[in-house]
Amino acid sequence: MMERGLDQIVNDYTEIYSQLKKKLKWSVSDARSLMLVSSLYIMKGKPFEMERFQNVSEYIKKNVGLFSTLKSSQRFTTAAMLDIRCSNPNDKFHEYLDLYGQLVKGGFRRGPFTYIASLSLLNNDTSTENPEYLIERAMAVYKAMKKEHFFLTGDSDYPLAILLAQLEEPIEELMERIAYFYQELNKNSLRKGNDLQFLSHILSLQKEVEPDFLIERTTSLLDEFKQAGRRIKTVYYPVIGLLALLETSSNNEVKDIMDLYHRLNSEKLFKRHKDMNFILSVNFIVKDKLDDASLISTGIQTTIESIIQAQQAAMIAAMAGGAAAASANSGSS
Repeated sequence: MMERGLDQIVNDYTEIYSQLKKKLKWSVSDARSLMLVSSLYIMKGKPFEMERFQNVSEYIKKNVGLFSTLKSSQRFTTAAMLDIRCSNPNDKFHEYLDLYGQLVKGGFRRGPFTYIASLSLLNNDTSTENPEYLIERAMAVYKAMKKEHFFLTGDSDYPLAILLAQLEEPIEELMERIAYFYQELNKNSLRKGNDLQFLSHILSLQKEVEPDFLIERTTSLLDEFKQAGRRIKTVYYPVIGLLALLETSSNNEVKDIMDLYHRLNSEKLFKRHKDMNFILSVNFIVKDKLDDASLISTGIQTTIESIIQAQQAAMIAAMAGGAAAASANSGSS
Protein backbone atom coordinates (compact mmCIF):
# COMPACT_ATOMS: atom_id res chain seq x y z
CA MET A 1 0.00 0.00 0.00
CA MET A 2 1.27 3.49 -0.85
CA GLU A 3 2.29 5.66 2.11
CA ARG A 4 -0.21 8.30 0.99
CA GLY A 5 -2.95 5.66 1.13
CA LEU A 6 -1.95 4.78 4.67
CA ASP A 7 -2.05 8.46 5.68
CA GLN A 8 -5.51 8.85 4.10
CA ILE A 9 -6.94 5.86 5.98
CA VAL A 10 -5.57 7.00 9.34
CA ASN A 11 -6.64 10.63 8.81
CA ASP A 12 -10.19 9.80 7.67
CA TYR A 13 -10.67 7.18 10.36
CA THR A 14 -9.38 9.52 13.10
CA GLU A 15 -11.57 12.39 11.87
CA ILE A 16 -14.78 10.29 11.95
CA TYR A 17 -13.89 8.84 15.36
CA SER A 18 -13.20 12.32 16.80
CA GLN A 19 -16.58 13.60 15.62
CA LEU A 20 -18.38 10.59 17.13
CA LYS A 21 -16.49 10.78 20.42
CA LYS A 22 -17.32 14.46 20.82
CA LYS A 23 -21.03 13.90 20.10
CA LEU A 24 -21.61 10.54 21.83
CA LYS A 25 -19.20 10.50 24.77
CA TRP A 26 -22.11 10.32 27.24
CA SER A 27 -24.01 7.68 25.25
CA VAL A 28 -21.27 5.14 24.51
CA SER A 29 -19.01 3.87 27.28
CA ASP A 30 -16.92 1.51 25.12
CA ALA A 31 -14.59 3.41 22.78
CA ARG A 32 -14.27 0.29 20.60
CA SER A 33 -17.90 0.74 19.52
CA LEU A 34 -17.06 4.14 18.09
CA MET A 35 -13.88 2.74 16.51
CA LEU A 36 -15.99 0.10 14.81
CA VAL A 37 -18.59 2.62 13.60
CA SER A 38 -15.78 4.77 12.17
CA SER A 39 -14.22 1.77 10.45
CA LEU A 40 -17.52 0.87 8.77
CA TYR A 41 -17.50 4.15 6.84
CA ILE A 42 -13.83 3.74 5.89
CA MET A 43 -14.42 0.16 4.70
CA LYS A 44 -17.43 1.15 2.61
CA GLY A 45 -15.81 4.31 1.31
CA LYS A 46 -18.93 6.33 2.18
CA PRO A 47 -18.54 9.92 3.44
CA PHE A 48 -19.62 10.33 7.05
CA GLU A 49 -22.27 12.95 7.84
CA MET A 50 -23.02 13.35 11.52
CA GLU A 51 -26.54 14.75 11.06
CA ARG A 52 -27.60 11.89 8.78
CA PHE A 53 -26.06 9.30 11.12
CA GLN A 54 -27.77 10.80 14.18
CA ASN A 55 -31.14 10.91 12.42
CA VAL A 56 -30.92 7.17 11.72
CA SER A 57 -29.82 6.27 15.27
CA GLU A 58 -32.61 8.41 16.79
CA TYR A 59 -35.15 6.82 14.45
CA ILE A 60 -34.05 3.37 15.64
CA LYS A 61 -34.33 4.41 19.29
CA LYS A 62 -37.90 5.68 18.79
CA ASN A 63 -39.05 2.59 16.91
CA VAL A 64 -38.01 -0.25 19.22
CA GLY A 65 -39.42 -1.53 22.49
CA LEU A 66 -38.28 -0.35 25.90
CA PHE A 67 -36.18 -3.46 26.61
CA SER A 68 -34.71 -3.92 23.13
CA THR A 69 -30.89 -4.09 22.94
CA LEU A 70 -31.24 -1.49 20.17
CA LYS A 71 -32.02 1.04 22.89
CA SER A 72 -28.37 0.60 23.95
CA SER A 73 -25.17 1.55 22.14
CA GLN A 74 -25.84 -1.23 19.62
CA ARG A 75 -28.18 1.17 17.85
CA PHE A 76 -25.18 3.24 16.74
CA THR A 77 -23.46 0.36 14.96
CA THR A 78 -26.83 -0.70 13.51
CA ALA A 79 -27.45 2.87 12.33
CA ALA A 80 -24.03 2.95 10.67
CA MET A 81 -24.62 -0.36 8.90
CA LEU A 82 -27.99 0.80 7.58
CA ASP A 83 -26.61 4.22 6.63
CA ILE A 84 -23.68 2.89 4.59
CA ARG A 85 -25.74 0.28 2.73
CA CYS A 86 -29.16 1.81 2.15
CA SER A 87 -30.33 4.94 0.37
CA ASN A 88 -33.39 5.10 2.69
CA PRO A 89 -32.14 3.65 6.00
CA ASN A 90 -35.27 4.58 8.00
CA ASP A 91 -37.52 2.69 5.58
CA LYS A 92 -35.09 -0.23 5.46
CA PHE A 93 -35.10 -0.39 9.26
CA HIS A 94 -38.68 -1.70 9.26
CA GLU A 95 -37.74 -4.46 6.81
CA TYR A 96 -34.83 -5.23 9.14
CA LEU A 97 -37.18 -5.49 12.15
CA ASP A 98 -39.49 -7.77 10.17
CA LEU A 99 -36.57 -10.10 9.38
CA TYR A 100 -35.64 -10.08 13.09
CA GLY A 101 -39.19 -11.18 13.93
CA GLN A 102 -38.99 -13.96 11.34
CA LEU A 103 -35.69 -15.18 12.82
CA VAL A 104 -37.25 -15.31 16.30
CA LYS A 105 -40.22 -17.18 14.87
CA GLY A 106 -37.73 -19.57 13.21
CA GLY A 107 -36.14 -20.52 16.54
CA PHE A 108 -33.43 -17.89 17.04
CA ARG A 109 -33.33 -16.35 20.51
CA ARG A 110 -34.09 -12.68 21.02
CA GLY A 111 -31.04 -10.50 21.61
CA PRO A 112 -28.08 -8.69 20.03
CA PHE A 113 -26.84 -11.63 17.94
CA THR A 114 -30.21 -12.17 16.29
CA TYR A 115 -30.35 -8.46 15.42
CA ILE A 116 -26.95 -8.91 13.77
CA ALA A 117 -28.12 -12.03 11.93
CA SER A 118 -31.05 -10.05 10.53
CA LEU A 119 -28.53 -7.54 9.11
CA SER A 120 -26.84 -10.47 7.34
CA LEU A 121 -30.23 -11.44 5.91
CA LEU A 122 -30.93 -7.86 4.88
CA ASN A 123 -27.75 -7.82 2.79
CA ASN A 124 -28.66 -11.02 0.98
CA ASP A 125 -30.65 -10.45 -2.21
CA THR A 126 -32.14 -13.95 -2.32
CA SER A 127 -33.20 -13.86 1.32
CA THR A 128 -35.49 -10.88 0.77
CA GLU A 129 -37.33 -12.92 -1.87
CA ASN A 130 -37.55 -16.08 0.22
CA PRO A 131 -36.33 -15.43 3.78
CA GLU A 132 -38.27 -18.40 5.22
CA TYR A 133 -36.13 -20.91 3.31
CA LEU A 134 -32.83 -19.32 4.33
CA ILE A 135 -33.92 -18.93 7.97
CA GLU A 136 -34.98 -22.57 8.14
CA ARG A 137 -31.70 -23.69 6.56
CA ALA A 138 -29.66 -21.40 8.87
CA MET A 139 -31.32 -22.94 11.91
CA ALA A 140 -30.50 -26.42 10.56
CA VAL A 141 -26.86 -25.31 10.11
CA TYR A 142 -26.79 -23.86 13.62
CA LYS A 143 -28.15 -27.09 15.12
CA ALA A 144 -25.51 -29.08 13.21
CA MET A 145 -22.81 -26.73 14.58
CA LYS A 146 -24.22 -27.22 18.07
CA LYS A 147 -24.17 -30.99 17.65
CA GLU A 148 -20.50 -30.87 16.58
CA HIS A 149 -19.31 -28.44 19.28
CA PHE A 150 -22.01 -28.18 21.94
CA PHE A 151 -20.10 -25.99 24.41
CA LEU A 152 -18.47 -23.74 21.80
CA THR A 153 -21.62 -22.95 19.82
CA GLY A 154 -23.92 -20.21 21.07
CA ASP A 155 -25.95 -17.20 19.98
CA SER A 156 -22.78 -15.49 18.71
CA ASP A 157 -22.70 -18.04 15.87
CA TYR A 158 -26.04 -16.89 14.42
CA PRO A 159 -24.56 -14.49 11.82
CA LEU A 160 -22.17 -17.16 10.52
CA ALA A 161 -24.98 -19.71 10.40
CA ILE A 162 -26.78 -17.32 8.01
CA LEU A 163 -23.66 -17.07 5.81
CA LEU A 164 -23.03 -20.82 5.80
CA ALA A 165 -26.69 -21.50 5.00
CA GLN A 166 -26.23 -19.64 1.72
CA LEU A 167 -23.83 -22.33 0.46
CA GLU A 168 -25.73 -24.67 -1.83
CA GLU A 169 -24.54 -28.04 -0.56
CA PRO A 170 -25.77 -30.73 1.85
CA ILE A 171 -25.31 -29.62 5.46
CA GLU A 172 -23.56 -32.89 6.31
CA GLU A 173 -20.82 -32.19 3.72
CA LEU A 174 -20.45 -28.63 4.98
CA MET A 175 -20.00 -29.81 8.57
CA GLU A 176 -17.40 -32.38 7.48
CA ARG A 177 -15.38 -29.62 5.79
CA ILE A 178 -15.61 -27.38 8.87
CA ALA A 179 -14.54 -30.28 11.12
CA TYR A 180 -11.55 -30.98 8.86
CA PHE A 181 -10.35 -27.38 9.11
CA TYR A 182 -10.82 -27.38 12.89
CA GLN A 183 -8.87 -30.62 13.43
CA GLU A 184 -6.03 -29.88 11.00
CA LEU A 185 -5.48 -26.33 12.22
CA ASN A 186 -5.40 -27.62 15.79
CA LYS A 187 -2.69 -30.09 14.72
CA ASN A 188 -0.79 -27.03 13.44
CA SER A 189 -0.71 -25.55 16.97
CA LEU A 190 -3.84 -23.38 16.80
CA ARG A 191 -5.71 -23.56 20.08
CA LYS A 192 -9.16 -25.13 20.26
CA GLY A 193 -12.05 -22.83 21.16
CA ASN A 194 -14.55 -20.32 19.79
CA ASP A 195 -11.99 -18.44 17.71
CA LEU A 196 -10.71 -21.59 15.99
CA GLN A 197 -14.31 -22.57 15.27
CA PHE A 198 -14.92 -19.11 13.74
CA LEU A 199 -11.77 -19.49 11.61
CA SER A 200 -12.89 -22.95 10.45
CA HIS A 201 -16.27 -21.51 9.40
CA ILE A 202 -14.57 -18.70 7.46
CA LEU A 203 -12.26 -21.02 5.54
CA SER A 204 -15.10 -23.42 4.77
CA LEU A 205 -16.93 -20.64 2.89
CA GLN A 206 -14.31 -20.89 0.13
CA LYS A 207 -15.28 -24.06 -1.71
CA GLU A 208 -13.19 -23.38 -4.83
CA VAL A 209 -9.82 -23.90 -3.12
CA GLU A 210 -8.44 -27.12 -1.63
CA PRO A 211 -8.70 -27.12 2.20
CA ASP A 212 -5.04 -28.13 2.62
CA PHE A 213 -3.93 -25.09 0.59
CA LEU A 214 -5.95 -22.75 2.84
CA ILE A 215 -4.57 -24.46 5.96
CA GLU A 216 -1.01 -24.03 4.66
CA ARG A 217 -1.69 -20.38 3.77
CA THR A 218 -3.13 -19.74 7.26
CA THR A 219 -0.19 -21.28 9.12
CA SER A 220 2.26 -19.49 6.82
CA LEU A 221 0.63 -16.14 7.64
CA LEU A 222 0.82 -16.89 11.36
CA ASP A 223 4.56 -17.53 10.99
CA GLU A 224 5.01 -14.29 9.03
CA PHE A 225 3.30 -12.26 11.76
CA LYS A 226 5.44 -13.90 14.44
CA GLN A 227 8.57 -13.00 12.45
CA ALA A 228 7.25 -9.43 12.19
CA GLY A 229 7.01 -9.31 15.99
CA ARG A 230 3.24 -9.75 16.42
CA ARG A 231 2.24 -12.48 18.84
CA ILE A 232 -0.98 -13.97 17.50
CA LYS A 233 -3.75 -14.18 20.07
CA THR A 234 -6.68 -16.51 19.48
CA VAL A 235 -8.97 -13.48 18.98
CA TYR A 236 -6.98 -12.74 15.79
CA TYR A 237 -7.72 -16.13 14.19
CA PRO A 238 -10.78 -14.94 12.20
CA VAL A 239 -8.93 -12.04 10.53
CA ILE A 240 -6.00 -14.31 9.68
CA GLY A 241 -8.62 -16.44 7.90
CA LEU A 242 -9.66 -13.39 5.88
CA LEU A 243 -6.09 -12.91 4.70
CA ALA A 244 -5.80 -16.60 3.82
CA LEU A 245 -8.70 -16.20 1.38
CA LEU A 246 -6.99 -13.44 -0.60
CA GLU A 247 -5.99 -14.63 -4.07
CA THR A 248 -2.81 -12.63 -4.40
CA SER A 249 0.77 -13.45 -5.18
CA SER A 250 1.98 -10.44 -3.18
CA ASN A 251 3.62 -11.05 0.18
CA ASN A 252 3.33 -7.44 1.27
CA GLU A 253 0.08 -7.78 3.24
CA VAL A 254 1.80 -8.58 6.53
CA LYS A 255 4.14 -5.59 6.22
CA ASP A 256 1.26 -3.27 5.27
CA ILE A 257 -0.82 -4.50 8.20
CA MET A 258 2.03 -4.10 10.69
CA ASP A 259 2.76 -0.58 9.38
CA LEU A 260 -0.87 0.43 9.80
CA TYR A 261 -1.10 -1.30 13.18
CA HIS A 262 1.93 0.60 14.53
CA ARG A 263 0.52 3.82 13.09
CA LEU A 264 -2.79 3.36 14.93
CA ASN A 265 -0.99 2.40 18.14
CA SER A 266 0.91 5.68 17.98
CA GLU A 267 -2.33 7.71 17.84
CA LYS A 268 -3.33 9.01 21.28
CA LEU A 269 -7.01 8.19 20.63
CA PHE A 270 -6.38 4.51 19.89
CA LYS A 271 -3.22 3.43 21.71
CA ARG A 272 -5.16 1.73 24.54
CA HIS A 273 -6.96 -0.60 22.12
CA LYS A 274 -4.19 -2.62 20.50
CA ASP A 275 -6.31 -5.72 19.76
CA MET A 276 -8.91 -3.61 17.99
CA ASN A 277 -6.14 -1.77 16.13
CA PHE A 278 -4.75 -5.05 14.80
CA ILE A 279 -8.16 -6.43 13.73
CA LEU A 280 -9.12 -3.18 11.96
CA SER A 281 -5.69 -2.93 10.31
CA VAL A 282 -6.25 -6.34 8.73
CA ASN A 283 -9.77 -5.32 7.63
CA PHE A 284 -8.52 -2.07 6.08
CA ILE A 285 -5.74 -3.82 4.14
CA VAL A 286 -8.04 -6.63 2.98
CA LYS A 287 -10.56 -4.04 1.77
CA ASP A 288 -7.77 -2.24 -0.07
CA LYS A 289 -6.90 -5.50 -1.86
CA LEU A 290 -10.58 -6.11 -2.68
CA ASP A 291 -10.74 -2.74 -4.38
CA ASP A 292 -7.89 -3.77 -6.67
CA ALA A 293 -9.74 -5.86 -9.26
CA SER A 294 -6.50 -7.30 -10.68
CA LEU A 295 -5.70 -9.02 -7.38
CA ILE A 296 -8.91 -10.87 -6.68
CA SER A 297 -11.78 -12.57 -8.47
CA THR A 298 -15.38 -11.40 -8.16
CA GLY A 299 -16.67 -14.60 -6.55
CA ILE A 300 -14.39 -14.56 -3.55
CA GLN A 301 -14.74 -10.76 -3.27
CA THR A 302 -18.42 -11.13 -2.32
CA THR A 303 -17.57 -13.90 0.15
CA ILE A 304 -14.84 -11.86 1.85
CA GLU A 305 -17.10 -8.81 2.17
CA SER A 306 -19.75 -11.04 3.78
CA ILE A 307 -17.16 -12.47 6.19
CA ILE A 308 -15.99 -8.98 7.16
CA GLN A 309 -19.61 -8.15 7.95
CA ALA A 310 -19.97 -11.33 10.03
CA GLN A 311 -16.76 -10.56 11.88
CA GLN A 312 -17.85 -6.97 12.53
CA ALA A 313 -21.17 -8.40 13.66
CA ALA A 314 -19.45 -10.66 16.17
CA MET A 315 -17.56 -7.68 17.61
CA ILE A 316 -20.70 -5.53 17.79
CA ALA A 317 -22.70 -8.21 19.51
CA ALA A 318 -19.87 -9.10 21.92
CA MET A 319 -19.67 -5.44 22.97
CA ALA A 320 -23.44 -5.20 23.27
CA GLY A 321 -23.53 -8.42 25.30
CA GLY A 322 -20.76 -7.14 27.57
CA ALA A 323 -22.58 -3.83 28.07
CA ALA A 324 -25.82 -5.66 28.87
CA ALA A 325 -24.07 -7.90 31.41
CA ALA A 326 -22.40 -4.90 33.05
CA SER A 327 -25.76 -3.14 33.22
CA ALA A 328 -27.44 -6.20 34.77
CA ASN A 329 -24.67 -6.55 37.35
CA SER A 330 -24.85 -2.90 38.35
CA GLY A 331 -28.62 -3.17 38.58
CA SER A 332 -28.48 -6.16 40.90
CA SER A 333 -25.84 -4.73 43.21
